[in-house]
Amino acid sequence: MTHPFPFSAIVGQDEMKQAMILTAIDPGIGGVLVFGDRGTGKSTSVRALAALLPPIMAVEGCPCNSASPDLVPDWAEGAGTALVEKPTPVIDLPLGATEDRVVGALDIERALTRGEKAFEPGLLARANRGYLYIDEVNLLEDHIVDLLLDVAVSGENVIEREGLSIRHAARFVLVGSGNPEEGELRPQLLDRFGLSVEVASPTDIEDRIEVIRRRDAYETDHESFMDHWQGQDATLRTRILKGRAALRGIETPDDTLRDCARLCIELGADGLRGELTLLRAARAVAAYAGAPAVTRDHLRQIAPSALRHRLRRDPLDEAGSTTRVIRALESVLK
Repeated sequence: MTHPFPFSAIVGQDEMKQAMILTAIDPGIGGVLVFGDRGTGKSTSVRALAALLPPIMAVEGCPCNSASPDLVPDWAEGAGTALVEKPTPVIDLPLGATEDRVVGALDIERALTRGEKAFEPGLLARANRGYLYIDEVNLLEDHIVDLLLDVAVSGENVIEREGLSIRHAARFVLVGSGNPEEGELRPQLLDRFGLSVEVASPTDIEDRIEVIRRRDAYETDHESFMDHWQGQDATLRTRILKGRAALRGIETPDDTLRDCARLCIELGADGLRGELTLLRAARAVAAYAGAPAVTRDHLRQIAPSALRHRLRRDPLDEAGSTTRVIRALESVLK
């Protein structure tokens, strides 16, 4: 079986890789939106993330990856009581997926052959405690977007139809990728992503050569290539685990809270989600770096990703959203 391309072997795209790592340290940051040209490693990074993530402990046979036998839903037949180690789920949501495929539905086979009403879990159950990935997220059908918004807010999937009344935990990190040339994302869904990343094709000739060299080695000498990079992936995995362990102990000075609020006021960001996401992301940056407290440097490092997609459009300002965030950083964090 061909393993995913190693995360540490991806050339450049540092902001995208940082966003993925931070959500692995603190899933509460929210999802990651990756917008950019075709062929810039968007899908590759998500596949690589699946192999990089530390495993989870889940109840054996539970279709929604429950962390304890007490959390296994009543409808989950065949679930045991023992906890087993399993890979962190990274589930694809295809653009053409039906509502039943996403949320789950009546098990038609059992209904016809045995006359029983039973629930067949969908993609949201499988993605619980992991990642749900949508390629070309800006082309997603509106009714599926509405479903995802409801579940993202509540952390629970509820199905009430066909004589079924089912609910189960559905807490996942939403990762979406897309090409801006193919349409914009609905504002309601855009706001649910914690971090937004812009990627582009590398312009440096040496970087482009290195991309070609590594991809060619991955395809033509797969085993040797994976052996070469597995050590660096293991190091990243260890840093993620250390970051998770350190997260609760990271100090957040009042001055940092004030900086977050001043930045969002300066940018005219709606609501308070910008401040909250910026704070959580900066804390994860500090944990990953092994720092004892959140500093302005951590805010500067993550502010573009946390705030660029939360800005109101200003017809009098032709600068892009990233430029506007950088200007605000220079003004507020002098």
